[in-house]
Amino acid sequence: MDEDDPKEYRWETGYEKTWEAIKEDDDGFLEASISDIIQRAKRKRQALKQGHTKLGMMRHMYLIIDCSESMGGQDLKPTRLLCTIKLLEVFIDEFFDQNPISQLGILIMHNKRSEKLSELTGNPKKHIKAVQTLNRTSLVGEPSLQNGLELAAKSLKLLPTHASREILVIMGSLTSCDPTDINTTISMLKSEGIRCSVIGLAAEVRVCRHLATATGGTYNVILDDAHYKDLLLQNIDPPPAAKGLESSLIKMGFPHQIGAAQESVGEEPLTMCMCHIDSCDDSSKLTTGGYYCPQCLSKYCELPVECRACGLTLVSAPHLARSYHHLFPASNYKEVQVEGEPCGGCFACQKVFTHLDKQVYQCFKCTKFFCMDCDIFVHDTLHTCPGCATNLATFQGSN
Repeated sequence: MDEDDPKEYRWETGYEKTWEAIKEDDDGFLEASISDIIQRAKRKRQALKQGHTKLGMMRHMYLIIDCSESMGGQDLKPTRLLCTIKLLEVFIDEFFDQNPISQLGILIMHNKRSEKLSELTGNPKKHIKAVQTLNRTSLVGEPSLQNGLELAAKSLKLLPTHASREILVIMGSLTSCDPTDINTTISMLKSEGIRCSVIGLAAEVRVCRHLATATGGTYNVILDDAHYKDLLLQNIDPPPAAKGLESSLIKMGFPHQIGAAQESVGEEPLTMCMCHIDSCDDSSKLTTGGYYCPQCLSKYCELPVECRACGLTLVSAPHLARSYHHLFPASNYKEVQVEGEPCGGCFACQKVFTHLDKQVYQCFKCTKFFCMDCDIFVHDTLHTCPGCATNLATFQGSN
């Protein structure tokens, strides 16, 4: 490309033969080439997690879902809305699995208005149930991005300074019908330290790009349903903390569950839990067992939760442990070229390396070797090197 005449748009340049990146090996297999593409994408994501970065661990996120006419489009099967519902069920489960001490809320935009579907809470079942009701929602009118942002900000502004405040917008429409100047709302979100990210389902919209850039969020437009899922899951890891986010000690309670043994002998009376005290469904029946707040003895069915009586955050030790790996991610393995079988096989899955495995991966600390699949599993799911954990267990056992 001539530097004196740069091309700003893709259609001004020559087309790229992207299919040529996939090549057969000597035996006619495509596995090695596809593995390289997957590995490069994975390595790029892992590189972003490295470094001493301050993260907002106690996340408070509002999902704003476009439920306007445009969500009836069939470019995603069967429709944009139904595809979104299925992917959000996966996202919500994964979000609370990786961020157990965080909270989520859901808003919808349709007919130039914004409505709250579920309040900020740490109960994934409640959010999944709320999302599943969207298939009965009437897709009418245009969305109002400003009304959705204002409604979310109204709750997020009341949170303490140590809480990470985020908004994730799923936008299917190319227009937004707003009552006033949306730039005023964007400036308010920036001053409040509320990070806004947008996933577009149609094409890039300038106001969405401006919203994400001004607040430090991300903006992406999907290519297909697989790319849509990938963009959603990218919002699971905690983002870098906002500049105004303060560090402070947080008082938490660690309640013990009343076991089934006490229930069988009838030592505990029938009581109603605080999480269902205002519910009218079958789950509001009197029950035994549960978690009791160590400060006020209020009962709850599940953890984590914020006590409605005294405001104490109730968690268990595994919840904090699952949040720990975000602060100290497992180090990336180094790539090692395979020449014959110098390293035997994968330490994790015992796979024997052959000439088809062009590259294997070695841990810097324990020097154990791993295949590509185990490398991805260790860094994306396990978050702990099996070799280092084995060496530590052996050392502790010998002492």
